[in-house]
Amino acid sequence: MSTFAERIHPHVVRELERAIAAERQGDPSLGFHHLECAHVLGQSVTREHVRTHWAMLLWGVRRRHFREVAGQALRIVGAATTTGFGLVPSGNTGGSNVSPFRRLPIPLELQTIIDEARTE
Repeated sequence: MSTFAERIHPHVVRELERAIAAERQGDPSLGFHHLECAHVLGQSVTREHVRTHWAMLLWGVRRRHFREVAGQALRIVGAATTTGFGLVPSGNTGGSNVSPFRRLPIPLELQTIIDEARTE
């Protein structure tokens, strides 16, 4: 039987790929939305959580968005050190515009993916 981390991985990767595609098509806001979706999906898995914050940091660098870059640098450290202990607020979208301690509702389509990955 595979683990949640293995089952959620392709969904996180798909959102990261959608983020890149949106940016290449000239829509960085849509790209960041997909990064937020990747964050919600993978935030309970250290590898996916850190990977998503890294992608957000790079997005900030490309946009020359200092606040995002600084926020993501801190969140990478937090993700690497706290995720394994379950210290992540569910539904948090991961951007620097949201407190890293704030819980948010998970959109139904993402919750369905998470639930399926947990029960398979």
